[in-house]
Amino acid sequence: MSVSVYSLGAAQEVTGSKHIFEINGRSYMIDCGAFQGKRAESDEKNRNFEIPVDKIDAVILTHAHYDHVGLLPLLVKKGYNGNIYATPATRDLTDLIMMDSARIQARDAEYLQKQASKKGEKFNWNPLFNEKDCLKAANQIITLSYNRKMYISPEVQLEYFDAGHILGSAFAYITIKGQRDENGKPIRETDSNVLRIWNKLFGWKKDDKRSTTDRRKASPEEEEAYEGPERRSGNDRREGKDEIRILYTGDLGRKMKPIIRAPATNLPQPDYIFLESTYGNRKHEDTAVAMDELRKIVRRAIEKKGKVIIPSFAIERTQELVYYLHRLVDQKKIPVVPIYVDSPMAVNATSIFQVHQECYSDEVHEAFLKHHKNPFGFGSLSFVNSLEESKNLNKKEGPMIIISADGMCESGRIVHHIANNISDPRNTILIVGYMAENTLGRRIRDGAKVVKIMGDEYDVRANVETINAFSAHADYEECTKWLKSIDTSRLKKIFMVHGEKDAQEAFQKYLAEHGFPDVQIVKYGETYEIE
Repeated sequence: MSVSVYSLGAAQEVTGSKHIFEINGRSYMIDCGAFQGKRAESDEKNRNFEIPVDKIDAVILTHAHYDHVGLLPLLVKKGYNGNIYATPATRDLTDLIMMDSARIQARDAEYLQKQASKKGEKFNWNPLFNEKDCLKAANQIITLSYNRKMYISPEVQLEYFDAGHILGSAFAYITIKGQRDENGKPIRETDSNVLRIWNKLFGWKKDDKRSTTDRRKASPEEEEAYEGPERRSGNDRREGKDEIRILYTGDLGRKMKPIIRAPATNLPQPDYIFLESTYGNRKHEDTAVAMDELRKIVRRAIEKKGKVIIPSFAIERTQELVYYLHRLVDQKKIPVVPIYVDSPMAVNATSIFQVHQECYSDEVHEAFLKHHKNPFGFGSLSFVNSLEESKNLNKKEGPMIIISADGMCESGRIVHHIANNISDPRNTILIVGYMAENTLGRRIRDGAKVVKIMGDEYDVRANVETINAFSAHADYEECTKWLKSIDTSRLKKIFMVHGEKDAQEAFQKYLAEHGFPDVQIVKYGETYEIE
């Protein structure tokens, strides 16, 4: 019997992660992310999200970025009432992401309605979901900590390993039981002959007749020949010959990132890996070089009495930037300058960071928790909560640094900061993360001379700078090094997701040259059989 896998998002594109594996007509969804990009196009794709919710047994989250969890409230609104699995930190951040999205959509609807009324146009756009849908989705989340195994159905076991991407991010390691016989060959009999793990978990009654042999029990010959380590419940003495193992990386993080730990490498051998490829054709700068670039950019802006506007994801990137700026001030490499974090979600996310110290790297525990009361703040830093405070920032004279969400400049307060500052040559727009195709951030990064913001055109006179080293995604070299650091002795195929077409083709070629020839670039909606 085979298992079917397919993707309904992040297939030859970066956003909208939704990956499915299916067993006997029952589906398990890895992430339920929203598409991001050009507003109208993304909105249409998100609204047309269709999947038979009655066939979904469980939803498994890898981490709490909008393009991985953003459509959970819509899934629930469509009738899904099953379990949603996440690490504790991902649960808390997902709640924040969902509620923030609902509030932004409600404000957008109100603003666009007013704009349409002024122009005498009809307006019939409605938010995808509301706060009630978010609350219902949050109530369905079941937490599972790192390195703890849980059966999410009689034949499917889930274990999370640290992905090193953002707080709480995880590889979802899926073990599907009973799909192979005692020799590791795929079972092709009828459904009635498939091994039922439920019976194995709760035991057979003495007089029960078994339709199949108990494949967990090793023969005397196997016992004699066995030389491996003792295995606990969930794996037999033949190293899981009856299992299919799928590893979903979600977004793969990087070594030496601040705050959180490096990606885990102590994984059981997977048969299949769903691997992200965001930076499949780009290499990040060294962090030390990036820190020096940040220093130079801030100092130049201060000399011109300008503003540094940084579009940043509210989760992880904002906290990292605060960390780096804190270090530069502490080391007296930049003068004290007002720094504003203008994102209610980033403010709330920072509070969540302070709660989930189980995700911290040893360095942060040592350098910050033992020596500073607040590891994510310092004297010149201000958190902006109210809309009025946010508007006043655009009236103030520089120098200053404004870190604001959304990271791709498509919604939120950052849009207004860019509109108010992009035509002033004293100012700098600093790009520190990935910008999806057709986003305002991508157009600015790519050197557009004129950009349209909320229906109006603006000349780009501000200095535009890009620092790639702050990315939370591993680049193609880092991904390959991570693959070589884990046990791939059982690996049959890599399924490549979460990347643009050019990046994936380059990465596929690079992997083939470095010992991983069997790589399938996943296409949207195309089904692949694995066994």
